[in-house]
Amino acid sequence: MSQRRRRSLALLTSGVLALPLLAGCGAGEDEGGPAAAGQDIAAATRDKVADGGVLRWAVDSMPGTLNAFQADADATTNRIAGAVLPQLFVLDGKGRPVANPDYLEKAEVVEREPKQVVLYKLNQQAVWSDGREIGAADFVAQWRALNGKDSAYWTARNAGYDRIEKIERGKTDLEVKVTFVRPYADWRSLFSPLYPKQVTGTPESFNEGARGALKVTAGPFGLGAIDKKTGTASLTRNPRWWGSPAKLDTLVLTAVPRSERPAALAAGKLDLAEIDRTGADRIALARRAAAKADGAHGPAASVTAAQATLSWALAFGADEDKAKEAQAIRQKHAESVKRYAEEQSALRGFAVRKSLEPAYTQLAMNGASGPLADERVRRAVARALDRQALADIVLKPLDLPAKPVGSHLALAGQQAYADNSDALGGQDTQASQALLADAGWRRGGKITEPAGAKAGSEAAEGTDDSKTPAVPAAGPGTGNDGLYIVGQDDGKPGDAARAAVAALRAAHPDDRPEGPEDPAGTDLPEGRYKHPAQDGEIVDADAFAEAESGQNRPSPVLAPAPFAALQEQSLRTQAEAQADAVDDGKRSPALDAEAAAEPADVQASTAPAPAKQAVRTSGNVLAKDGKALTLRFVLPAGPGSEALRTVGERISQMLRKVGVQTELTKVADESFFKDHIASGQYDLALYSWPATAYPATDARPIFAKPEPAADGSLLVEQNYTRVGTDHIDQLFDQALGELDEAAARELMRKADARIWATAGSIPLYQRPELVAVKPGLTNAGAFGLGAPRYQDIGWKKPAAAKKSDKKK
Repeated sequence: MSQRRRRSLALLTSGVLALPLLAGCGAGEDEGGPAAAGQDIAAATRDKVADGGVLRWAVDSMPGTLNAFQADADATTNRIAGAVLPQLFVLDGKGRPVANPDYLEKAEVVEREPKQVVLYKLNQQAVWSDGREIGAADFVAQWRALNGKDSAYWTARNAGYDRIEKIERGKTDLEVKVTFVRPYADWRSLFSPLYPKQVTGTPESFNEGARGALKVTAGPFGLGAIDKKTGTASLTRNPRWWGSPAKLDTLVLTAVPRSERPAALAAGKLDLAEIDRTGADRIALARRAAAKADGAHGPAASVTAAQATLSWALAFGADEDKAKEAQAIRQKHAESVKRYAEEQSALRGFAVRKSLEPAYTQLAMNGASGPLADERVRRAVARALDRQALADIVLKPLDLPAKPVGSHLALAGQQAYADNSDALGGQDTQASQALLADAGWRRGGKITEPAGAKAGSEAAEGTDDSKTPAVPAAGPGTGNDGLYIVGQDDGKPGDAARAAVAALRAAHPDDRPEGPEDPAGTDLPEGRYKHPAQDGEIVDADAFAEAESGQNRPSPVLAPAPFAALQEQSLRTQAEAQADAVDDGKRSPALDAEAAAEPADVQASTAPAPAKQAVRTSGNVLAKDGKALTLRFVLPAGPGSEALRTVGERISQMLRKVGVQTELTKVADESFFKDHIASGQYDLALYSWPATAYPATDARPIFAKPEPAADGSLLVEQNYTRVGTDHIDQLFDQALGELDEAAARELMRKADARIWATAGSIPLYQRPELVAVKPGLTNAGAFGLGAPRYQDIGWKKPAAAKKSDKKK
């Protein structure tokens, strides 16, 4: 494994490649400016926090290992390590490393020549849970396990440890002296977490001994039981902890998928959970004074009039088998509506705390082959983007600061941060068009390639999408896998309406509406149809796949008895009219307006060519060497990636204005990274990288120039854009060995400017962080660039307790 490997393997979660974040407190210098958004944790002094209690905190999964230095370590591994193991340096609210006084009295570089020497002075009270003092033996064992010289240790990273020459005891047992064979600017990143020598002392104990248990710990909490059946890991207050004692008795980490967290919160299974935009919207709706279960949200909301008619017709039709099946579906749906209402009532007891995550979303461009191998085309794509508009889409509705990220290597607030985007230039349509023209791309060019051929990555290497499960619906906004070419129609919207008409005629051959009582017992709310589309379909209704498709989906809301009795004939007429409609109800107004404004030849260029057409032209789409400039834009299709898909569609519209056509391909989350990003089967993609306090170490593999392997392939490390230069690599190397901190940061800023200039990845916005909490919880929530101080988290003292304390 390369020694330039990132200190922690990246993980894909809802479009983000995430790294662990260490716990933090403290302050830093003004360099780097203020953080874009502060922490939202209901901060309180310890005297205002009650002693005792339990906190149930959601995690994505149970840890595969408790050894943070193994390849399958995940976010839960690092959360547990942060609470139960020594962290010598922690990150403050601006994402800057500061010494942790619970473990260190002091740590500094005491010699630079002839070799770098760092002296650690340990807190004299710091002990492991077995009573042994934390000391040099633990440092030595961890160094030997991680320096890469002994292949018997199954390690995922060795950056920094490979530069150490020796570790020895200082003048006392409380001093540890570390000598480096080569200077290492990011020495503060080492020994956090620090494992006891019982774990790191031998390959056997390192590889297997800490996967499922940690017998010896040294944090404010100790590790209790891990129950994979219930998906819980319990952390209990450490009785040997020498620092401020943990306020909580127990911290229970509970594995709950993000899509299920609102229901888990409502059921009382969680007290604290990071949630997505959908979950935050549910809590906001529930907390409104006038909120009530009126059918305008949740399972009752996504139904069209035609779908309601179809379901009613099946439930009371002449076919008894179909009627029985339809009535069962109606009953199941009624139960889901009732359950949703009960959950909404419970969610009123939660608040949403919000900040910006220590991660940014970027547009990645695959520069390995195709049009994007030309730097001019990459720069043109970048300069067609209005990054401010894209940030506004995601962050403004959440009332979060919406300033585009200006650096690949740091975020606002961190000392290395500087906005270097001027090295590329801002949004400029004319400049973008000039770059494309200079690269040889012209409008109205002759197309000689077969219809459907691509100019992007698929032209060089065929993409096999067979690993992606097929789904019945596809297109913008469906959340399903499939191909959508921006500017083309998605299909005909009258299919469901035609089915409704056919079902009505089959069920009621005499054309007489029956208007029976609705067995689901669900009334459509007043005002449900007050904003109909021109074709009579409800504007905010989502596409619904019929029960015959075999998908396990919620059934549509059925028309209640009074409404059905009065409106069935109207619905029949409406459905028949809708079946003949030519307007595409799935297209967004923005796309419709843009298409209407385009010349006729542009619209014609996006439609399938006649089978025997001898000569085709690209119209307003650019072409070169007989190929249209079409880029494959890959996006995740999962329920937590709605924002990415919205941003992707807006980017496609921006690129269309300069003549670049995109094919939006939505793929399953489990295949998005492995089968597309890592393998290079994409032209454009949206995913996120985390911020780091140590960019010279952590960001190097992301932007390193790919190197040819012996078999002819490229070794890309984590540079999935395949874009890099020798100069950028040299700047990283210089910064990594520069012990003058200001000079090292300046080298990182120069590297960032060069990364901007190569236009392989374009930072867009800092990701939103939304956390649902019970209001009484203090010192926890949206931690922003910082992270938990676990011993201070707890429940706020009741008012009576405060008065009693004052009397004492």
